[in-house]
Amino acid sequence: MNPPAPLRIALTGGIACGKSTVAALFAGFGVPVIDLDEISREVVAPGTALLGRVFGHFGPALRQADGSLDRRSLRERIFRDALARGELEALLHPAILARAAELSAAAGGPYQLIVIPLLAESDSAWQYDRVLVVDCAEARQRARLAQRDGSTAGMVDAALAAQAPRAARLALANEVIHNDGEPAELAPQVRELHRQYLQLAATRTRAPFP
Repeated sequence: MNPPAPLRIALTGGIACGKSTVAALFAGFGVPVIDLDEISREVVAPGTALLGRVFGHFGPALRQADGSLDRRSLRERIFRDALARGELEALLHPAILARAAELSAAAGGPYQLIVIPLLAESDSAWQYDRVLVVDCAEARQRARLAQRDGSTAGMVDAALAAQAPRAARLALANEVIHNDGEPAELAPQVRELHRQYLQLAATRTRAPFP
């Protein structure tokens, strides 16, 4: 008899809320982490056909000297232009989801963490067993984003406006990790959730990743 498919936990949160830090803590417990943002970089690596399609659609100005994608310029563009954002998603999402399915099938484990920054925007929460939201106050987001990316106030405003409201993300949550304090406060929350997810995984079965 085949073992049950892994429990699939969708990890999401607003920009600069700490998703990557939380994902790394789960990975420290040996949990397979499949990060759709990382996959989005992989599928448009220099030399890929998909990167050529992005340049063809959005223009050669996004091509850097080494042939790679100028992600910062593209990010600023799509934060300000909803139509361009939709066009980019239509180009990238099929390849991203196909690669995520491959990685999930190969990874195994009692449960997997699927990092999906735009879960609320994609209306795909129903595909996952649980939704874990990393949350912090907007003031924290703004400060972290400015410090991390050197974003201007206008760029920060555009980045936040391009995402679903905080309340929409929290409405999807089965569990919430609060990240308004110090980084050391995250580890105990992750440890407890790891325990809970292992218990859940031990008591259920589910169909494979779609």
